[in-house]
Amino acid sequence: MKTIHTIAELRSTLAAERAAGKRIGLVPTMGNLHTGHLTLVHQAAASADIIVATIFVNPLQFGAGEDIERYPRTLAEDRDKLTEAGCHYLFAPDDAEMYPNGRDNQTEVIVPKISTIHCGASRPGHFEGVATVVCKLFGIVQPDMAVFGEKDFQQLQVIRQMTADLFLPVDVQGAAIARNEHGLALSSRNGYLSDAELDIAPALNRALRETKAAIEAGRRDFSTLEESAQQALEAAGFKRDFFNIVRQQDLLAAQPDDTLLVILAAAHLGRARLIDNIVIEL
Repeated sequence: MKTIHTIAELRSTLAAERAAGKRIGLVPTMGNLHTGHLTLVHQAAASADIIVATIFVNPLQFGAGEDIERYPRTLAEDRDKLTEAGCHYLFAPDDAEMYPNGRDNQTEVIVPKISTIHCGASRPGHFEGVATVVCKLFGIVQPDMAVFGEKDFQQLQVIRQMTADLFLPVDVQGAAIARNEHGLALSSRNGYLSDAELDIAPALNRALRETKAAIEAGRRDFSTLEESAQQALEAAGFKRDFFNIVRQQDLLAAQPDDTLLVILAAAHLGRARLIDNIVIEL
């Protein structure tokens, strides 16, 4: 695997691959890679000839007081993991390469409505930062396809809407959530958890599964189910953020006759903000 730090070199390199008829797959990350990230590489390899992973801790998607300064940077270890997973190129730019005119002068990509609810309400500006950097990466790499984890269901929907709205020729694929043996969704932020908190953390997925079971059994009092889950999480040691039963297509509040649902959840545990979701098809 070759590591590239500049847009010019990456474009030149991929132009040669494209001229040879190779299909390009993209896996954007912020590094500190775990097994979940590597499943994205494996999925991309199933439908692309050349895999480009990116590692860039994007400042635009972090709000005031968030954890960008302490976000783990583990480039050497990440390179080894990507090489073993079969990745061909790692694009690891610095801030100046991605924002040469400064962040304040950066054109922003805004996906309306869907970016302002759930995580967007808890983290104002977050999805503008995500959409902007992903749009830039699509322009830099010009991939045929790209893979994003389904753990952040809302982020995946934002990226899909942006791609469709801007007529970008990229096949955006979602990859199933990777979990540990206790059901906890794998995340770089799990590293913030103490041993005691790691024992508590699977309660988030348990609340999702229990709520899903109640809905599948016929419950349609969604607001009551949401509040019950929040209370159960608080009793387990979490600080609430949101636990919302919504429609898959637009992430708006589910109605009793809706059949394609997803439960989106976020909660704070110690220093970590954990997110998870579960899909329901009735």
